[in-house]
Amino acid sequence: QVQLAESGGRLVQAGDSLTLSCAASGDTFRYYAMGWFRQPPGKERDFVAAIPWSEERTYYIDSVKGRFNISRDNVKKTVSLQMNGLRPEDTGVYFCAAGWGLSHDNQYYSSSSYDYWGQGTQVTVSS
Repeated sequence: QVQLAESGGRLVQAGDSLTLSCAASGDTFRYYAMGWFRQPPGKERDFVAAIPWSEERTYYIDSVKGRFNISRDNVKKTVSLQMNGLRPEDTGVYFCAAGWGLSHDNQYYSSSSYDYWGQGTQVTVSS
């Protein structure tokens, strides 16, 4: 079992940078794919970024490519989301998630592929 706790969300101005962190517990963290999702106000939770346990590549939604970077530290059991050039449309509650056994690219984009979720951290980008 994996427990996840996000941190780092806050109110920022458009164009600012912000790094979110997700701390995990559990001895098997290194074998889980990790993802970030966000839920804008009044909307559904959507995929943002993901990284496999092997770190062989990363996945991003088109709107954040070139601005966001996901990384993980399997020793510290953390996954981070570096966000640059923030826009008002990036506003939402950001959740990290852990998924076991993901093997196909399309699985990383689906919330149903992830087994464990954090409580979320609020990011608000003002214009």
